[in-house]
Order: sequence, then C-alpha cells, then structure tokens
Amino acid sequence: MADQTTQNPTVPDTLAADDPRMHLATAIMTARPTIAAITSDQYDLPTPCEGMTVGEVAEHIVMAMRRVALAGRGEPPMNWPIDAADVARGEWEPALVEAAHDVQAAWGDEILDRPTVLPWGEFPGREVLGVYTNEVIVHTWDLARATGQNPEWDPSALEFADSAMHAQLPMADRTEMWNGFKAQLPPEVPWEDPFGPAVDVPADAPTIDRLVAWNGRTP
Repeated sequence: MADQTTQNPTVPDTLAADDPRMHLATAIMTARPTIAAITSDQYDLPTPCEGMTVGEVAEHIVMAMRRVALAGRGEPPMNWPIDAADVARGEWEPALVEAAHDVQAAWGDEILDRPTVLPWGEFPGREVLGVYTNEVIVHTWDLARATGQNPEWDPSALEFADSAMHAQLPMADRTEMWNGFKAQLPPEVPWEDPFGPAVDVPADAPTIDRLVAWNGRTP
C-alpha cells in the first residue's frame, strides 16, 4: 500500500479503485478536512455519537486508525490502544495522516485474506477494513453534523461501508447478538455494545443517511 501521492498523501495511487484499502483511504480523505475545520470553540460540543464530544470523536478516529495498523500487523486486541490521548487538542488531523501512513505500511496484499480480529469475531482482512471504513465515515458524519459541515461523500466508499455493515450486522435489532457475545466473556471483562439498533429510514434515502441509520444514528 505504498504512498506515492503528494497532493493527497493519504490516498495511495497504486491500488485498484475497488481495493478495500482504497475505500478506507478515501474515507480518511473525507475525514481530514472535516477534522481540520473544527474550531477550538467546537471541541466540547456534543455529537450524534452518544456521550462523546467533538474533540473525543476526532481523537477516536485517530485511535481507530492506529488500531487498524496494529490489526494489519497481527497484534492482538489486548495490545490495541483505547484512546489517542497523546494527541493534543486541535492536532487530530496531522495525527490522522500519520496513522493513515502507518496503515498503508501495515496492510500488504497478503493481509486482505488473512484472518483478522474484530471485538466480536475473526474475519478476513478485507472485511475488517470494511468495518473500519464505516467507522471513519460515520464518525466523520458525527463531526460534520455537530459542527455544521457538509462533506462531499465518496459514493464507492459509502457503498463499501454499507455492504460491510449489513454483512456484519444483518439484523436491525442487535440485542440478542451482543448479549450472546457478552455471555462468553469473563465477568470481569467490560463490555459495551458497539452498535445500537438500526433506525428506520426510507429505502430511497441518500446512502449516507442509510449508512448512519444502520449504525444506530438518526439522520
């Protein structure tokens, strides 16, 4: 996943348009200007991501990309970061670029079909990238909604994320699914449902609305 671009350094120019790594890179390119446009008086605003402020969501996106890099290197989830608290407030965009470069270095072609871990199971790497593409897009939407921005969404990345999430979460109500995973954990291991129930939207709603609704957001 070599990075050979200059204008858009987080989008590699050596991948096919339908490569999962390209979809993730495209999602990051949408996130970057959205994060960069956040002003200091917006850091503590609430977002559609329940319980998280603008600053916390921006930090979370950086943390998520650091996790993707570690997943590509085969690091077990117990070694993954739980935050990106080392990043100063307002420095999330350059930290995201750095994390994106690390993802590019970690995810070679051979990783796409290698079993890779998510909190609720093990899946081929390409499917894991779909989940994280979704995470970047939905949290970018959270930031945009909270700060009054209107990003230009990439249709291919949206469709890739939407397909991935319907494969991972085939049911609108995930309560039984999450309860099953929680029951398998030792009592001392904390668990928080990663996604709430899907929200109903019209079938002809814009793809971004359908995607965030499937993630439990109200568009």
